[in-house]
Amino acid sequence: MTVTEQTAPVRQGQPAEERHAAELAFLAAQDPGPRPPGWALTPRAVVTFVCGSDGVELALPRRRAGLPSKLVIAPKFVGERALVERCVVTLAGERGLLLTGEPGTAKSMVSELLAAAVSGTSALTVQGTAGTTEDAFRYGWNYALLLAQGPTPQALVDSPVLAAMRAGRVVRVEEITRCLPEVQDALVSILSDRRISVPELTSTEDAVVRAAPGFTVIATANLRDRGVSEMSAALKRRFNFETVDPIADADAEAVLIRRQAVAAVQRAGAAFAVDDAVLDALVTVFRDLRSGRSNEGWDVERPGTVMSTAEAVQVAASLGVAAAYLPGEDVLDLLPGHLLGVVRKDDPADHARLLGYWDGPVRRRAENGSAMWRRLWDLRGSLR
Repeated sequence: MTVTEQTAPVRQGQPAEERHAAELAFLAAQDPGPRPPGWALTPRAVVTFVCGSDGVELALPRRRAGLPSKLVIAPKFVGERALVERCVVTLAGERGLLLTGEPGTAKSMVSELLAAAVSGTSALTVQGTAGTTEDAFRYGWNYALLLAQGPTPQALVDSPVLAAMRAGRVVRVEEITRCLPEVQDALVSILSDRRISVPELTSTEDAVVRAAPGFTVIATANLRDRGVSEMSAALKRRFNFETVDPIADADAEAVLIRRQAVAAVQRAGAAFAVDDAVLDALVTVFRDLRSGRSNEGWDVERPGTVMSTAEAVQVAASLGVAAAYLPGEDVLDLLPGHLLGVVRKDDPADHARLLGYWDGPVRRRAENGSAMWRRLWDLRGSLR
C-alpha cells in the first residue's frame, strides 16, 4: 500500500476501551464466570486481555450476534504474567495499586488496560503535576450555579475520583509523586474510609458520598524522574506496590518495538519500511546502554538518561516516517542522530558516553566484519 492509499485515523489517542472494543466484548461473552462487584470482565479474562491468549483461539460457549465464534487475544503487555495477575488480585480486593518503575516501562499503558478491562473505561484519570490541587481528588464547584443557588448538589463538580466512587469504577492517578505531598494525602482518607465528605452540604443526604462496590485506585510513579515528591508512609500503606521492570528478553522487546513503530507510522499515513537489521541495531544499542554491558560482555558506560523501550519505539517510528516521507537517504544514516537526541536529554556528559560506546562496542563489531556496524562506525562523525 502506498502512502497516498493510507487512511488517516479518526482521531489521535484512542482509549484502550475503543481500540480493543471487539476483544473486550468477546471476553465478556466468552467467560461468564463470577466477577467482583462492578467488574465488566472476570479476573481471569482481565489477565487474558492484558497478556493475550498465547496464540490460542478462544471459543464462545454459544453464538452471539456481532461477535466471532473464535478469537485469538493479542498480547498488549510484554512482561511477567504473574505481575498482571497480582495487579488483578489487588484490584479485586478493592485495594489501591501503585505501579512503579523507571520511565518508559509501560506503567501507564498497564494502568489504562486494567481500567478498561475492569470498568469498561479508562477515562477517569487524574494527571499528577506540581500544579494539581486537592480538588482533582475531591470535588469542585460550578461557580455560576454556586453564586446563583449557593452550595447545592447541582453546583457540585465531581472529580474523576468522586465520579469513580459514585459508579464503582477504577480511577487512575498518573504520576502521583509529581503531586505535592499535601495533595497526595487527600487520597489517604478516600482509600481508608471509602467516602468523601462535602461539608458545604451538611444536613443534606449529599453531605457524604460513599464509594460503590468496585471502586479502587491505580496510581503510577516514576521513581527516577526529577520533581518527585516522596509519598507519606500513611499513603504508601494504602497501596500494593508493583514494580514494572524493563523487558528482559531482547527478542520480545524487538517484536514490541517493531509492532508499535509500525502502528505509529501507519497512524502518520504511511507504510513502515525500515529493515529489520536496522531495528535490531537500534534495540542492541538501547539494551547495551541501559544495562551497562554488551551481549559480548564488554563494559559500557551507562548514560544518565533512561534508555527505555518507549524511547526506542519513538526512534523506530521516526526512522519509519523518514523512510516514507523523505526517501532517498538510508535510514541507517539517521540512527546516530536520533540516538544522540535521546541520550543528551538530561546530562551533557551523556554525549561523551555515547561517543565512548561508539569507540568501544561499535568499533569492535565493525572490526569483526559486520557490514551494519562498520557503516555505523563510519557515521561516528555525525555524533559531534
